[in-house]
Amino acid sequence: MNTPISAHFSVEELCATSTGLQNKPNSQQLINLVYLAEHVLEPLRVAMNQPISISSGFRSKEVNQKVGGVWNSQHAKGQAADLNIGGDLEKGKKWFDWIKTHCEFDQLIWEHNAAGVYWIHVSYVYPDFGKNRKQVIDNLLKK
Repeated sequence: MNTPISAHFSVEELCATSTGLQNKPNSQQLINLVYLAEHVLEPLRVAMNQPISISSGFRSKEVNQKVGGVWNSQHAKGQAADLNIGGDLEKGKKWFDWIKTHCEFDQLIWEHNAAGVYWIHVSYVYPDFGKNRKQVIDNLLKK
């Protein structure tokens, strides 16, 4: 079953995990996912006119620990998603620059690991729950 939270994104897509652990958001985390989709993911999808693949969205506490996420991860609050660019650095940079220019966001990070895999981390905080910092980091090596 796919439960839509915007025209192109579903709860299941934003909560998928390969850890084998349960990964269901509570009501507040679900609200945060909706705002992230409405304010960043959906506008990007429409502007680029191409599918946006999420490699990591919401993470329960257990999932976050298993994947080595930081204790205060915005993923665990339903406020963040990692966008899979599928090895296409040009596409990834285009998405990154578009979000930076056109979206309200808390963090926007161009990340990669030592194996040369790149992705975009983006988070959004609904204004009632905090302030979006518009923090941009354009080359973060994750260990």
